[in-house]
Amino acid sequence: MNRIRRGPWGVLLHEVNTMQDEVSRLFNRVTHVPTTPHAPPLNVWEDDQAIHIEADLAGVDPANIEVTVTEGNHLAIRGERFAPDIAGGTWVRQERGSGPFLREIGLPALVDSEKVEARYEAGVLKLTLPKHEAVKPRKIQVKVGV
Repeated sequence: MNRIRRGPWGVLLHEVNTMQDEVSRLFNRVTHVPTTPHAPPLNVWEDDQAIHIEADLAGVDPANIEVTVTEGNHLAIRGERFAPDIAGGTWVRQERGSGPFLREIGLPALVDSEKVEARYEAGVLKLTLPKHEAVKPRKIQVKVGV
């Protein structure tokens, strides 16, 4: 569920995100707009067999990451990054976001959600989403004669 911030800027941001989603669907591409502030940046690519995604989640406990695929072509990555405790200190600069995040994207093809693999390595969430058999390229044998 997307949240719309109150006020003209929140409504405008929502409309821009909606328009970008529609243009991405038109060109069969993955959207690149985070759903919530501090949502992780993604790299997305595909081959004949699967869609591959890498999300930068440095400092996020893997136990706080939830990955869901719905409708066969919609991915959601939820989690939470906790701010470090700096007892007795004062922030000079704080550029790394903290708090809960949600990143949702439309996938360029239907995937088999039962076979999705997720690995967390060196602060990067790596997803392999095998394409559904119906969308995989299939070589058709040409028969000679009748």
